[in-house]
Amino acid sequence: MDSGDEDSDDLRTRLHAMESKLSRVRGQRDSHNDSAKRAADQRNSAQNKRNEVQENITSRMEDQKKVRAQAKIHQASRDEIQQSIREIFSRKKGKRDQGPGKSVVIQLSETVGEIERIEDRIMTDGALTLEKENSLIKKLRSLISRRDELIPHVEQQRIVSIDLSDMDESIQRLRAEADNEHKLMLEQNSLADEIWGEIKPLFEERDFLRGEGDRLHALFVEERGKADEAHQGVVEMLAKVNEIRSEIRSQHEERERLVKDHNKSVRQALRGPDQNEELAESLSDKLLGGESVTFGGIVASDASKNRGEKSKPKRKSRKLGTSRGRKS
Repeated sequence: MDSGDEDSDDLRTRLHAMESKLSRVRGQRDSHNDSAKRAADQRNSAQNKRNEVQENITSRMEDQKKVRAQAKIHQASRDEIQQSIREIFSRKKGKRDQGPGKSVVIQLSETVGEIERIEDRIMTDGALTLEKENSLIKKLRSLISRRDELIPHVEQQRIVSIDLSDMDESIQRLRAEADNEHKLMLEQNSLADEIWGEIKPLFEERDFLRGEGDRLHALFVEERGKADEAHQGVVEMLAKVNEIRSEIRSQHEERERLVKDHNKSVRQALRGPDQNEELAESLSDKLLGGESVTFGGIVASDASKNRGEKSKPKRKSRKLGTSRGRKS
């Protein structure tokens, strides 16, 4: 085996080893890419689930907020009614509260009572002067305006109207209303607590999904980095494999060229005169030029010699045989 064959075998051995390693690294790259894709899909699923949970949390928090607000309305109504009860007790004891600190129901009751008194006086008191009547009408208009301002507040807080002329009956009505508002407040707070009980595990699920999403994203980044590293190795090895393949191809082409040249020289050496194109062209040129051409490889002198030898008569050869006996 010559050195060329040894080099070729060595290259093929290296090529086989490199191709095996290239296939293995490609498999590792594809495996990391598959792992990265699975991690990305799981991460996206966790994030979508987290967003759904967060939307549910937001919706339930809005529900709880409305329930808490309703509970505060009942609480404010209860407190306002209880304030009215305290003011009525103070009236029973001969004390009268003044100023804006009064409950709206007391203010409304006082305003309505004052309006009724003024209207009754205007209609029944014939001794009123024109000036006094005008003064009462002016005050009546102010009280009516004040009454119209207080009525929406009382209706908004759903506080019953009372008659201050019958304080005991008013206190009983207000207490019943206060108890009802307190009961409604407790019901709303209890409902809000139930909603919070539903929301709390949602917070835990959301936090878990957030952590899971972060973990899967980190895994995706890690696997993607490994895949990129393996791909870089594939690129480098592929360049080496292509280089070895190119070298083997060059050696193969060189051997084919040498074999082709050798076969050509052999064919040329084995060709007869009738297959020699150059000789045929040379003979054609001589014939066209009037020169003599001898075929068969015999020169002219040899031909003359042969003709001379042919002109001599051949001597008849004597036949030799065995005698039958000795002559005496």
